Amino acid sequence: MSKTPLMPKTQKKTILTCAVTGNLTKPEQHPGLPITPKEIADAALGAAKAGAAIVHLHVRDPQTGKGSMDFSLYEEMVGLIRQQNQDVILNLTAGMGGDIVFGSPEKPFPTVAGTDMVGASERVAHIAECLPEICTLDCGTMNFAEADYVMTNTPGMLTAMGGMMTKLGVKPEIEAFDTGHLWYAKQLVADGVLDSPALVQLCMGVPWGAPDDLNTLMAMVNNVPDDWTFSAFGLGRNQMAYVAASVLAGGNVRVGLEDNLWLDKGVLATNAQLVERAVTIIENMGARVIGPAEVREKLGLTKRAPK
Repeated sequence: MSKTPLMPKTQKKTILTCAVTGNLTKPEQHPGLPITPKEIADAALGAAKAGAAIVHLHVRDPQTGKGSMDFSLYEEMVGLIRQQNQDVILNLTAGMGGDIVFGSPEKPFPTVAGTDMVGASERVAHIAECLPEICTLDCGTMNFAEADYVMTNTPGMLTAMGGMMTKLGVKPEIEAFDTGHLWYAKQLVADGVLDSPALVQLCMGVPWGAPDDLNTLMAMVNNVPDDWTFSAFGLGRNQMAYVAASVLAGGNVRVGLEDNLWLDKGVLATNAQLVERAVTIIENMGARVIGPAEVREKLGLTKRAPK
């Protein structure tokens, strides 16, 4: 287990991921939020041009703006990106299909609108079809922001999904929202479900997971095995602070509109602007943002042929 000293070693060669749109932010919160496959693809391409080696991608229903699992939307978005940029690394979400929204505390069943719970094969079907180099694996169940919404990822579901991802040759990015998620991620590796060294994203400040304070971040970092690669992000106004904190802690960086809508107080951001600011912070710390080729070498990824 890693034991990070009080003055951690700065990550000199930094992987920068842009989380382009997510599925929870409402379009009315940001008129420039990417919604359609073309808008998401264009935003991803802009982020890549600005310095992101990896783009983390969801799709949304073009009519409602809500998160979607529609195959055709993924195929269109991935096709548009690969037509114009065959180098950027695609990281598709596999987090959809695990939401349960209960009824009232007195009558929790039947579940209500927003519940999208499906089986493991359906949750990774778009991964099998599009074959990105990376996809996410939310490594635990947690109460998630709203009063009756639970993000549901049981050990059985994670074993099934993780095994499918490994068999497909797609590297899972373990999304750890709390220390117990890291504990179970290590068990998945020990059980041979996931390969080692693993890739981890430390998700800080997501209600009601790990709070985004530095003591909790370092507790998470200290539970990441030495040979694994980790990244970290913080939500909202702390996004750029976590760029510096993660690099200082020996990790990598994620920014983007999925996690934060603002460039400055009262100024809405684009993904490219957030990436540009992150690059500036990283370089001012004496580190270097590495490109897709170096990222593939570091993570052991095999470049996919354009589709």
